[in-house]
Amino acid sequence: MINVAIVDDHKILTEGLRSLIAESTIATVVGVAHSAAECRLSLGFWKPDVLLLDVGLPDISGLDFCKEIKEQFPEISVLALTTHNEYAIVRQMLDNGASGYLIKNAMADEVMAGIEAVAAGETFLCHEVDLLMKRPAEKNIWLSPRERELLLLISEGLTNTEIAEQIFLSPETIRGYRKNLLLKLGAKNTAVLVKMAIEQKLI
Repeated sequence: MINVAIVDDHKILTEGLRSLIAESTIATVVGVAHSAAECRLSLGFWKPDVLLLDVGLPDISGLDFCKEIKEQFPEISVLALTTHNEYAIVRQMLDNGASGYLIKNAMADEVMAGIEAVAAGETFLCHEVDLLMKRPAEKNIWLSPRERELLLLISEGLTNTEIAEQIFLSPETIRGYRKNLLLKLGAKNTAVLVKMAIEQKLI
């Protein structure tokens, strides 16, 4: 049996995944966390073979957390589970040590195939991401309303702390969003980010 742990702040999703995995004959859920902080406390006890990791955690960027996990527990195979299907984020997640990438609307059999593949030491990309990675030259940048709002505030010169106070999120979360925006747009720094956002009419 493959031991699986899940880190995602959406409780409905984690319960659905727990049921799906429990009904399978190849894997079992050894633990569920809804934040990186929760996961850090338990990962050493759970000792999962596979960790389903949300890229958009509430307390730290899943990109950074993936890197942290792989440095501390290189034997754990990380399978990213996310709504983000942008080339830059997928690429960064894989560069940070993830073994696979699943979009949250993936079919049940695709989720189980992903768990099985990464547990066997293989790389797994769900169909949608596999197609995306084969056409990296396309630059269709899609930003969520929250990301557009953040980009506008960044362009106004606000600091992470000022933005956090204005939209009622923690500065750590804002840092994660800012990092994701830099990756999405392929910008080296905030000045380039703002310039690209204006050029591409994202704000």
